[in-house]
Amino acid sequence: MAKHVCPWWLAYTFDNPLRRFIHDPRRLLSAHVRPGMTVADLGCGLGFFAIGMAELVGREGRVLAVDRQPKMLEKAARRAAAAGVSERISFLPCRADRLEIPEPVDFALAFWMAHETPDVGNFFAQVRAALKPEGVLLVAEPRMHVTAGEFAGEVELARSAGLRVCAEPPVRLSRSVVLARI
Repeated sequence: MAKHVCPWWLAYTFDNPLRRFIHDPRRLLSAHVRPGMTVADLGCGLGFFAIGMAELVGREGRVLAVDRQPKMLEKAARRAAAAGVSERISFLPCRADRLEIPEPVDFALAFWMAHETPDVGNFFAQVRAALKPEGVLLVAEPRMHVTAGEFAGEVELARSAGLRVCAEPPVRLSRSVVLARI
């Protein structure tokens, strides 16, 4: 599988105001994200889902927006400030091989990014370690980049890392799965 990382400037092609019609954060995440939770947006990009999650967790909740590209974090922070939710979001740099999630989370989102990690099995092991015992991870991969076979391979790596499949929710233009700790 290619380890191409989407450059920050290309993210504007899909992370724009029209995206809410295809990937509405409230619709996609409200089953998993509730007020007061601590959640993580892994590979947060320009902050589309981090901002949506900040609205869902409310004033008592917290979002950890993690990305390895400083420019993505910078742009996401600006967007969060404009949306009035920046006080709920911590923008955290990570390395390609290390997420560095500073605290346990109730929910984690890996939207169109797991295929960009250099070691998908290691990625899932790190997410599992960061999840609270009852926490879940929603993984969505783009159909245009990740074949059904490749996605099945990712799910198998997640299982090997100690995660189990809870659901396979429909996500437009994506292959998706909800995973929980075993």
